[in-house]
Amino acid sequence: MTSQHLVTFQPDNRSVSVRPGTTLLDASWRAKVNIRTRCGGVAGCLMCKVNVTAEQAAFLQPPTEAERHKLGTLLEEGVRLSCQARVKGNVTVSIPEDPLKAAIRKKLAEQQQEDDDWFK
Repeated sequence: MTSQHLVTFQPDNRSVSVRPGTTLLDASWRAKVNIRTRCGGVAGCLMCKVNVTAEQAAFLQPPTEAERHKLGTLLEEGVRLSCQARVKGNVTVSIPEDPLKAAIRKKLAEQQQEDDDWFK
């Protein structure tokens, strides 16, 4: 019987069991978690970044040459490419907020604050 590892994606708190060696991007598809990508998973677009704590990094295989080349010093900050990072243990990763969604959320929060201030 093949061993399975649990991959948990934050902030959605969705988990999926996968075989060792599965990429985080493949795991995200199975968990129905959206990680943006444009290159089809070949470390070409840098859109599929995820954040991994130092403790959780031990449960992923070491960065590939392509990943080291693309990310450089971001690797030291806990950033990995989900298309390249492969599972070797139960791991939890965080998906950064989509930049467009973040901008919309910020604008809505500012508008709400203005509305609240106006009605005071």
